[in-house]
Amino acid sequence: MKKIVFYILILSAVISSAQNKQILYDFAELPQTLLLNPASETNYKFHFGVPLLSGFSLNMGSSGIVLTDVFAIDNININDKISTMLHTLSSRDFMMFNNQIEVLNGGFRSNDKTYISFGFYEEIDAIGYYPKDLLTLLNEGNNAYLNKNFSVSQINYKLDVLGALHVGVSRKVNDQLTIGGRFKIYSSSLNIESSNNTGTFTTVLGTDNIYKHYLSNVNMNAKTSGLVKNDEYVDDPSAYLKNTFLSGNLGMGVDVGFTFHINPQLEVSASILDVGFISYSKNVKNTTAKGDFVFEGIEFQYDADSPKNYWGQIDEDFREQLPTDENDQSYISWRPAKFNAALKYSFGERRSKVCYDNTYKDFYTDALGVQLYSVFRPLSPQLALTGFYQKSITNKIHTKFTYTIDDFSYANIGAGLSAQLGKLNLYGMIDNILEYRNLSSANSLSLQLGINVIFN
Repeated sequence: MKKIVFYILILSAVISSAQNKQILYDFAELPQTLLLNPASETNYKFHFGVPLLSGFSLNMGSSGIVLTDVFAIDNININDKISTMLHTLSSRDFMMFNNQIEVLNGGFRSNDKTYISFGFYEEIDAIGYYPKDLLTLLNEGNNAYLNKNFSVSQINYKLDVLGALHVGVSRKVNDQLTIGGRFKIYSSSLNIESSNNTGTFTTVLGTDNIYKHYLSNVNMNAKTSGLVKNDEYVDDPSAYLKNTFLSGNLGMGVDVGFTFHINPQLEVSASILDVGFISYSKNVKNTTAKGDFVFEGIEFQYDADSPKNYWGQIDEDFREQLPTDENDQSYISWRPAKFNAALKYSFGERRSKVCYDNTYKDFYTDALGVQLYSVFRPLSPQLALTGFYQKSITNKIHTKFTYTIDDFSYANIGAGLSAQLGKLNLYGMIDNILEYRNLSSANSLSLQLGINVIFN
């Protein structure tokens, strides 16, 4: 049974994703770049995205392990592979999942300097750190780890299913500076999280039996909202979807950013996203466990006239020494804030294109730059550094190539293409291209695509 549990944990780890969208950031004046920096420059009158198709992304990734580490056909016993993998893992390795689907996206120009954008998107965001001690205990047992303290504090995870209604403003202050902000109303249908746990599990040689087990200084918590209703688990997917449309637990957040031209060819930009929170008060069920427990096995004494319920006594002692409590107290959960910053140098052939006010804007066909990304997570920020090259083939066709170093890979090569066909804009982006030769050995994969209608 413990092997089955372990394999489930491993499989869930390799079906995960990264949140960074380094190809999309500041690329080809796509409307979706406004979600990564509300101060991205726009040169069109208005736009709208094709519902449910304007922003679709599929991402997978895993920090620390890949499928071939465990399931490669190489005549090595799978138990040996798991043991080897556990020795290489760190308790700071993690599995992530983040996915966004735009339901609605639009925008319009209120005047020559101000562009207003709005929309609604669905998001699933999850992170779970590998509880290395727990995985080792499940896989190898405690016989070989006498006097070792297995830490409970490594249990750290969070899952959110939510919708976000947003409106943003991009304001061109002058020819050099553009600033922007976005206000969001979150509606969460599901939250599951646990953090700041303490406690240890230790096995030592016993006196009355072979081993003696200690659960010491245990203080654990698990918070949920939307998972349980009227003491029954919610298993209807449509209920979760419905509650993302302003029917769930509400919260608010903001995005802010700027774009600044140091000179006509050198540009710096930055943004901070999802600085906000969600207040959970609907269908809340929290569980806590606090205390100590000592167990030294069972010394059976057979008495036909007065049989003893040994397992019942153990359960009673456990509940008394390590009591579990449930409550429905409301709580606040902060959104994972994100930071982007980029420096871009433009060069090559100088061209002109028509803007929203029937004037012409000069631009360069080529650009080189570097981008820094960070998302703030429970243990520490997760960073990504990207070098990129942009090439405008024509005034309507643009490409971007990236090389990214992050927690998943030191050699992530990506590419993106944006094409304007009349009023119709099509874009597609793919990450970690080299790993498509063998997907089972990939640490991360990413695919993004969308369709917009843009009026210049």
